[in-house]
Amino acid sequence: MSQQETKDMAKHFYRASAADFMKIPGSPVAYWALTGELTAFESGTQLEDLAPTRKGMVTARNSLYVRDWHEVSLSKSGLNYYCSREKAKKSGKKWFSYLKGGGFRRWYGNKYDVINWEDDGYLLQTTRHPSEDRVWATNFNLEYIFQPNINWGAVTSSRFSARASSGGELFDAGGSACFPDDKDYFLVLAFLNSKVTGVLLQTLNPTLNFQAGNISSLPLIQFKERVEIEENAKKAIENAKEDWDSFETSWHFTKNPLLSSKEHSKTIELSYAESQRRCKYLINSLHHIEEVNDGLFIEAYNLQDVVNQNTPMDEITLTCNPHYRYGGKRSEEELETLLRCDTFKELVSYAIGCMMGRYSLDKPGLILASQGETLQDYLEQIPSPSFASDENAIVPLTDQEWFPDDATNRFREFVRVVWGDEHLQENLDFVAESLCVHAIKPKRGESALDTIRRYLSTQFYKDHLRTYKKRPIYWLFSSGKQKAFECLVYLHRYNESTLARMRTEYVIPLSAKLNAYAEKLEQDKDASTSTAETKRLEKEVATLHKQQIELAEFDEKLRHYADQRISLDLDDGVKVNYGKFGDLLAEVKAVTGEKPGGQ
Repeated sequence: MSQQETKDMAKHFYRASAADFMKIPGSPVAYWALTGELTAFESGTQLEDLAPTRKGMVTARNSLYVRDWHEVSLSKSGLNYYCSREKAKKSGKKWFSYLKGGGFRRWYGNKYDVINWEDDGYLLQTTRHPSEDRVWATNFNLEYIFQPNINWGAVTSSRFSARASSGGELFDAGGSACFPDDKDYFLVLAFLNSKVTGVLLQTLNPTLNFQAGNISSLPLIQFKERVEIEENAKKAIENAKEDWDSFETSWHFTKNPLLSSKEHSKTIELSYAESQRRCKYLINSLHHIEEVNDGLFIEAYNLQDVVNQNTPMDEITLTCNPHYRYGGKRSEEELETLLRCDTFKELVSYAIGCMMGRYSLDKPGLILASQGETLQDYLEQIPSPSFASDENAIVPLTDQEWFPDDATNRFREFVRVVWGDEHLQENLDFVAESLCVHAIKPKRGESALDTIRRYLSTQFYKDHLRTYKKRPIYWLFSSGKQKAFECLVYLHRYNESTLARMRTEYVIPLSAKLNAYAEKLEQDKDASTSTAETKRLEKEVATLHKQQIELAEFDEKLRHYADQRISLDLDDGVKVNYGKFGDLLAEVKAVTGEKPGGQ
């Protein structure tokens, strides 16, 4: 072997003392560990001594015990209100927040799920395995549930991330947690979200599977900048919580951010600009906090040669941050395009929520979100609404204006109520332009209202399924490919007479309107003297005839299901309930996993 080859080979070898491995909990053969890490493991306090770390529950049957929070009745949900087992039991509530980890997000968030913990989790704690002498569910950690904690996802494809919980929640094996005292809470959270923790975890377990035991072995050293770090952590939680609660997938969502803007009384464009200024403040503030804290931790642990405090923008885990939200190597222009389009898709979704009575312009937060609630329940909370909820929570989505209360007309009214009459057309234009930058393709000569109608008719439900992770709360009843008739129904306001009302108030009248329109088209065709115009009319007549046939078939199926007076139990979840209507609903396989009829 030549001298040069010997030198090259030496670059790939580490010299490490076996005694150094003993300084690391579990004594892993971490030959790459540096002096700063070894010193921390040797002299630092193990996290377990400051914040007991526990693995979360294994239900063994999540499909039976776990739901997305928006699937069930709010009246049966105890979300963050009961910080002890005793209070939770006395509340009589059934569904409680259940932390399952989730993706890479720091400081606050990833709160999607609820678990059936009725009567102190009686079913979970007593239901036994059919063939083995044991309770099916395991790992309850009863002395820790509902307590304030710091939680994380056990498995991730990215950096480790930890989040704050003020209590009132249970936690899953996929979302383990630690339980520091009040005096150490913010220091522990800041430490877990630092780059130093990432380096130390690579030494303890160089995988992307973060077990509770790995976290409990992390060494936390004492240093003088503790107060600054803790104050930064508090501010980081505030920023992350504001961001999380700005989206309707949070149960603390109050209203769409475009309506929160002090500029919202003028134009939508000004409202958007103001909301983006607020987002950029949150992003820049959190970016600064994380870099400052990382710098202090890196210096304290003497890891300057391993990692620096510079944080890439795609690691600032706020949903309003397009670098994090969309990822990839996109230009600033592309990111702005995606963010602008999504912002207005979210506005449309909020407007639909106001039509359904889930939200109101006159009161923040959820209004009607429990099973079987009615317009009267809405009016008891909001006697004189500025934008009224739909009487029956049936909102048509049609490619033409067949009904005055269809989604498009009601959206126009929503924009008028919020931003006024003076800039109404300008505001509708801005919404339409925003949807066309990514959600749908622009169409030459199309009015703004027609563009919005086209988005609602062709794309809204796909976006709704994506937002609610295939557990939709607004259900799309559809006659089929010809889209002769489609409407949204709000799950929480569905009742046994909903289908009958859909038929008598919309489908049957639409059939008569299509017949009348077909006659008019035939007359126009006969009177036409232009070949091109005649061909256009013939094409439209042919399409209309297909829609008439489709609508007649849909009406027959709708009558069949309406006569059954189908009832739902929201506790069963969307997947089960969605399958009760055959092929009356769109996207059945996407939601239930099976074709209509279980084929």
